[in-house]
Amino acid sequence: MLLVTVVLLPVSRFALFLSLPAGDGRRAEIVELGKGRSLRAVAQELERRGILSSGRLFTLYARLMGGDSRVKAGFYLFDDGMRPGRILAMMLTGEIYQRLFALPQGYSSFQAAEMLEKRGIFTKEKFLAACRDGAMLSELGIQAPSAEGYLFPGSYNILPGKTEQEVVREMILRQQKYLKDEVRDRLKVRGLTENELLTLASMVEKEAVLPAEKPLIAAVFQNRLKLGMRLQSDPTALYGVRAFAGKVSRDDIMKQTPYNTYQIPALPPGPIGNPGKDAIEAVLDPPTVPYLYFVGRGDGSHQFSRDLASHNYAVNKYLKAPAAAQRGTR
Repeated sequence: MLLVTVVLLPVSRFALFLSLPAGDGRRAEIVELGKGRSLRAVAQELERRGILSSGRLFTLYARLMGGDSRVKAGFYLFDDGMRPGRILAMMLTGEIYQRLFALPQGYSSFQAAEMLEKRGIFTKEKFLAACRDGAMLSELGIQAPSAEGYLFPGSYNILPGKTEQEVVREMILRQQKYLKDEVRDRLKVRGLTENELLTLASMVEKEAVLPAEKPLIAAVFQNRLKLGMRLQSDPTALYGVRAFAGKVSRDDIMKQTPYNTYQIPALPPGPIGNPGKDAIEAVLDPPTVPYLYFVGRGDGSHQFSRDLASHNYAVNKYLKAPAAAQRGTR
């Protein structure tokens, strides 16, 4: 009888361990499996953090299930309301923790910094400081005061422990790979430098609402440059001053900044955002059209014109007339 009791006690404890979580689910921890860390070491850490009631029993369970050599490396998010079987299943299937951040096409580094801060990933100040890290920019061959324009729009998994510099570097390297693989040989044909390409493409991104209009907007800008006309792009008047919300005031237009194309007779000194592939392609391959002007119709689309008279008519039709109607006059 004593022998049976001695045998059953460990078995019953093991069964209890498997059937009950360590807590009520209020405690959550992120742990890393891999990079030289054994399953046993991770199990012990989970016990220390209160996620498992016994790291030793968990290691035994994993071995009995034949899973100790099949767990997948990565970061995992566990809570103390999970049973050991659920925790092991996550390790076996590679249900790793992801903290995804998506940088939209055209967003500036300022907008990216604000998004990251709202997500609680980085502070705005530290991310912007990383974008202006002169040593890193020089190392990556970027001769500019910041990484603006060189941050590749897309999704990033910002795992615990990643620094602002590491994330900015990853964004830059993705952009550089795209430029190297798809773009650089075509720059000579267009007579553009890489900085000019990214600057024009960033302006196209900010101006366009409909993707189909990006090539036309790119054509307008390049037509004006050929004729020595000011680009007069609204978003450039606001870059570095305040967020672009689609409307500018007369004070904005008159403000003297290095980027304001109402005041400067050429391209801005650098990008005003981070363009995506379609905006870059639009600059590299614009259609042959006679347009020199465009104005928003109020529905996201634009009216394109070849001369000032036609443009003024469109401005009166789509901007001034609706405003007057809202005021009760015609």
